[in-house]
Amino acid sequence: MLQPRVGERTGGGSCKRAERGISDDDAVSYVKAIEGPCRVLLVRHGTTRMNVENRYRGRWDVPLDAQGYQEAVDAARALSDAGLTAVYAGPLRRTIATAQIIADEAGVPDIRILQGLINLDYGTWHGMTSKEAMVSDPAAFDAYRTAPLQCVCPNGERLVDARDRMLEALELIGTRHQGETVVGVTHAVMIRLVIAHLLDHAGDGWRVPVNRGGIVEFQVENGAMRLVTPIGVGSDQEEAPAEHQGQITRSATA
Repeated sequence: MLQPRVGERTGGGSCKRAERGISDDDAVSYVKAIEGPCRVLLVRHGTTRMNVENRYRGRWDVPLDAQGYQEAVDAARALSDAGLTAVYAGPLRRTIATAQIIADEAGVPDIRILQGLINLDYGTWHGMTSKEAMVSDPAAFDAYRTAPLQCVCPNGERLVDARDRMLEALELIGTRHQGETVVGVTHAVMIRLVIAHLLDHAGDGWRVPVNRGGIVEFQVENGAMRLVTPIGVGSDQEEAPAEHQGQITRSATA
């Protein structure tokens, strides 16, 4: 992250700024800019074979398919003028591949792997459809749908723990990149858990639609977070309506 030069913090700073053609007002604006909120654009990775089959991927390292690569390209193009300074990704191949395409398009030299962005550990639900998961453990699956903060995936992760590590990851990004615009490539359930926390949606409306390759904007400053992107009504649909995704794309490039 850019920092003001030492000379600009001392009594002789005005003279040094004048030598470089920078006014005092410009210097103040510069300092304010780097101390402003971090604009975090969370991107859901593109499609995989298991998305098409509608099976829980979780921590399984499933690669993007051809459609998924195209969705990553579409996201990268939507973000090409966003002024990205860093691109983060969870450690699985589908998030890394999506992030790399975004970074290449934006001219960001490398991507940063952040463990906090990894997907929910679905435990014994890995590889199952929602119907199969419901049959395997009806009580746990009902909690997953209607009371996420009370849900523990069988032999897997508590959703509240997944939410907390995601919030910690966003806070870390915000601290590192004040006043900057940054992408974090992650998974649908992780984005939904953050949204549910910020909107206080702890019931059956928490599973809002998030497109594969979709972009959701947050602002992070001094540990406080704010959702910027308009979010649709919670449902069991994987994808947002086309007009909603248009709002997301416009928000990302605004």
